[in-house]
Amino acid sequence: MSKPLILVSNDDGITSKGIRVLVEAMQIIGEVVVVAPDSPQSGMGHAITIGDTLKLEKSVIFEDVEAFECSGTPADCVKIAKHYVLKDRTPDLVVSGINHGSNTSISVLYSGTMSAAIEAALEGLPAIGFSLCDYASDADFSHAVPYIIKLAKQTLQRGLPKGIALNVNFPPIQNEEIKGIKVCKQANAKWQEEFDERHDPYGRRYFWMAGNFVNFDKGTDNDQWAVNNNYISVVPCQYDLTSKSAMEIISKEWEW
Repeated sequence: MSKPLILVSNDDGITSKGIRVLVEAMQIIGEVVVVAPDSPQSGMGHAITIGDTLKLEKSVIFEDVEAFECSGTPADCVKIAKHYVLKDRTPDLVVSGINHGSNTSISVLYSGTMSAAIEAALEGLPAIGFSLCDYASDADFSHAVPYIIKLAKQTLQRGLPKGIALNVNFPPIQNEEIKGIKVCKQANAKWQEEFDERHDPYGRRYFWMAGNFVNFDKGTDNDQWAVNNNYISVVPCQYDLTSKSAMEIISKEWEW
């Protein structure tokens, strides 16, 4: 039997440590094609390039892997991979990451990593976004690899419901072993922004956005709790943002 075709992308850029680890893991399972941004695209969300050019160049950064670097966003990378690079070939799986930093809770909306996965889901392809909750420059991804392979194999064997992408977050490496995998919901949390007003050497004002992560969720069934307690969190995500309950309330109770 032929190997499954696996498309790999990310938002940290094609030269990042995380994508190299992910590519090597996927090579164990199948045939790998990489289309990733040529520079970091963190926090781009589901942005796409409109009204500007897209550049696509072959890359030799990975051994024995067909790879391309794209000037666009993570969503652009999946689009151009599906409709141009792979042409008449359909990926059996799309994986994105491994992101260098957490994509739990509300971060899924801002994440380029998850936007690549969700773009694949929009195309009807099974997809997973992987993130490591460690921002250290020397972060160790090794403990995530066996679980990445296991989750990818399960997805290939069992499939995913239409329009669903998995958001997978790994706790940072610790002295104790990972406790397991928890399928859970997105935590009810937000970023509370602060804007630091500064001035450049010419006296011109600019702002630096900072802030803190505020978690309102006190339950044990959410992704933030799972990662904080040394579990791998798996959240099935969908691109349909419609609130069915709000639809019913508005249609029945509002006066038009």
